[in-house]
Amino acid sequence: MEELIPRFGGYRRLHSFQVAQLVYDVTVRFCDRYVGRRSRTHDQMVQAARSGVQNIAEGSLASATSKKTELKLTNVARASLGELMHDYEDFLRQRRLPLWACTDPRRKALVAQRCSTADEVALWVREVATAAKSIQSMESIQSIQSTPGTRYAECSANAGHVLTGVAFCLLDRQLKALARTFEREGGFSERMYRIRTEQRSTERPRSW
Repeated sequence: MEELIPRFGGYRRLHSFQVAQLVYDVTVRFCDRYVGRRSRTHDQMVQAARSGVQNIAEGSLASATSKKTELKLTNVARASLGELMHDYEDFLRQRRLPLWACTDPRRKALVAQRCSTADEVALWVREVATAAKSIQSMESIQSIQSTPGTRYAECSANAGHVLTGVAFCLLDRQLKALARTFEREGGFSERMYRIRTEQRSTERPRSW
């Protein structure tokens, strides 16, 4: 028989949560280094990253009794990460640093790296920035004079942007899957009705 309260709260196993948590750690480190601590942008970026993580978790915990809440909070998480992507883009644009194109091999290389910690991302950024010391993209050369500081800032911001984009896409897929499940199975009220109906159908009348 279908369970009235199904298993819920397994958000730590969600790939979207794992990547969003990585984005949060990376964003905190990025903001502490490149954005003034007293800046409103610092707080907004950190809070947007945190919102992505927390709303995934909260939505998962609420899923047992409210698929509507799960859908809503998952969408809030996606929106927060979308806001964070724009913040990374603004950081690059305001400093005349290039936003890596979708076809840039560095984007694919970072995703393929499958970093699980902010330290691993920092190591990757260091390797890419060091390699860029001798080989600069034409976009970088034309936009700003190459210095160690700008190379690290460019690579760090683009890395944050790439990882945030991965989390955003994962949540987009998750939302579509949740919507299909809701359309097919309904929510908590429908589940209560199905279970109660099934229970009644199995009850045998008393024999006198």
